[in-house]
Amino acid sequence: MPELPEVETVRRGLEQKLKNFIIKRVEICRDSTVAYPIDKKAFIEGLQNSLIDKWDRRGKYLIAELKKTKSNNIDANEILFVNNGVLVVHLRMTGYFTYNDIITHPCKHTRIRLFDNNKNELRYIDVRSFGQMWWVRDGLSPNNIIKGLGTLGPEPFSKNFNIRYLRKVILNKTRSIKSILLDQTIVAGIGNIYADESLYSAGISPFREAKTIKENELKKLKIAIVEVLKKSIGAGGTTFSDFRDLEGENGNFGLQTNVYRRTGKQCRQCKNLIERQKISGRSTHWCRKCQK
Repeated sequence: MPELPEVETVRRGLEQKLKNFIIKRVEICRDSTVAYPIDKKAFIEGLQNSLIDKWDRRGKYLIAELKKTKSNNIDANEILFVNNGVLVVHLRMTGYFTYNDIITHPCKHTRIRLFDNNKNELRYIDVRSFGQMWWVRDGLSPNNIIKGLGTLGPEPFSKNFNIRYLRKVILNKTRSIKSILLDQTIVAGIGNIYADESLYSAGISPFREAKTIKENELKKLKIAIVEVLKKSIGAGGTTFSDFRDLEGENGNFGLQTNVYRRTGKQCRQCKNLIERQKISGRSTHWCRKCQK
């Protein structure tokens, strides 16, 4: 599943590519991709004649701010716009976007197609069809409508993600530190890859009970999380299965991982063999010698 760096990579690509993209036509190829409104006609009419003004990210959610045109004359230099809520996207396991400035036949996994007045197309493709989209009109709160969005913990790059907060959320917790990091209500955007990599960088065993993590270890972990995420964003994310950016390119961070998907290979530091075991149903990769 795309995690924070992959979603941030997509966000940057969309923001750079979609300059003055006003949605003229919406084609829904799979109804289940539209989570809200329930009425698919309302989703289509809500998006039509909307300028995609700005792309944001919250955890693993992409959020496009929309501006509605006041007329059908699609000329971004002359017409006036009013707020039109947001388009929210969750890529889930295999979702990704492509931008097409030449008309092409959609593949069988195409779920949503957005066209502008020049027939440029933003195409959403999702092999396993777990991804979802929501159009939330102006005046409604996306946090109230989208349960997962409203319960997210702080962003790893935010001021609220600090040592005091980390100490508070692990206090008396007997859960493993790995499961704590995977909990989106505690910290937004971290998944299996970056939890493993951050814990390795901090020298902390993923199996440790959260309450046993000492103050100096928390400081190392906080720094490791931020550094690992920034490094991955700089590499365009990680690709081990279906992730690709708007240009169809794979992320390169997978070439730099220290433990994730390196079972049986030598640790880059101590040469001990990397091990794998499941925690909370998720494969966990770690070095027994370097992580205590």
